[in-house]
Amino acid sequence: MNTPPRIVFMGTPDFAVPSLNALLDLGAEVVAVYTQPPAPRGRGQKLTPSPVEARAQALALSVRTPASLKVPAALAELAALKPDMLVVVAYGQILTAQALATARLGAFNLHASLLPRWRGAAPIQRAIMAGDHETGVAVMRMSVGLDEGPVLAEARTTIGPDDTSGDLHLRLAQIGAELWRTTVPQILAGTAIETAQATDGLTYARKITPEEGRIDWARPAAEVDRQIRGLSPFPGAYCQVETTRGLQRLKVLASRLADGDGAPGQVLTAPLRVACGSGAVQLLKLQREGRPAGPAEEVVRGLDLAGVSLPSRRLL
Repeated sequence: MNTPPRIVFMGTPDFAVPSLNALLDLGAEVVAVYTQPPAPRGRGQKLTPSPVEARAQALALSVRTPASLKVPAALAELAALKPDMLVVVAYGQILTAQALATARLGAFNLHASLLPRWRGAAPIQRAIMAGDHETGVAVMRMSVGLDEGPVLAEARTTIGPDDTSGDLHLRLAQIGAELWRTTVPQILAGTAIETAQATDGLTYARKITPEEGRIDWARPAAEVDRQIRGLSPFPGAYCQVETTRGLQRLKVLASRLADGDGAPGQVLTAPLRVACGSGAVQLLKLQREGRPAGPAEEVVRGLDLAGVSLPSRRLL
């Protein structure tokens, strides 16, 4: 790039950090970083900057944290930056037509799916939970519709049988960063090809609700396994086990398909091979409430099961 483009970067979670790094590696002039305001986190609920804000501060970049970009003053401040491009990665706010129009070349978003499949809030989790064998990332020109804009570039990756949403999240963040390295120069040179999204294969990745975390052992093992992997590490699929102190919640963070038949929720062998509506799953990583996560065998060993043989235990 002969003349560094003036870029306003908009992102919030750790997924967006590699993309910010990639833009700086390209030599872009990141004139401001927009991110969500600090939020209470941890046991002390201390206000903590987002991962993008922390990275931007370490790089001595200008950081803006408006609660809304719909406010006229916030829009005026954005327009005053005179950006060539808005680069958006998991920002967490919907941009209005006025906000999109502030950049000379337009606004471009990195979305964690192969559009038009899985438009919306939770594409990584939904791809795993649906049993997709492939996913990817797409750079698209933003419009006022939800993830509806034309696609400039995409990159693909397979979803392995042991992949969790955490695994896929890390991989797609890096793949997406590499995609900016090739796409931004094309946008600046006017050589990027924009392809309208197909109308076939459109699905929406609705936000994950708390109710979706509860494991229903009457479902087929393949569905239970995908639910566990798709919700790991956050918010986490969970079940309950009866102890001498009452029911305790177990968060299930890793699993694999296994052989076995039994009543749904029945523990067939220790450590924790559990029967489902059809087939079984081997639980590999668990977490008790208020405790660190660990291998299933170690976590279960710490539960007071009143001397009951574990294989006769039923998970609820």
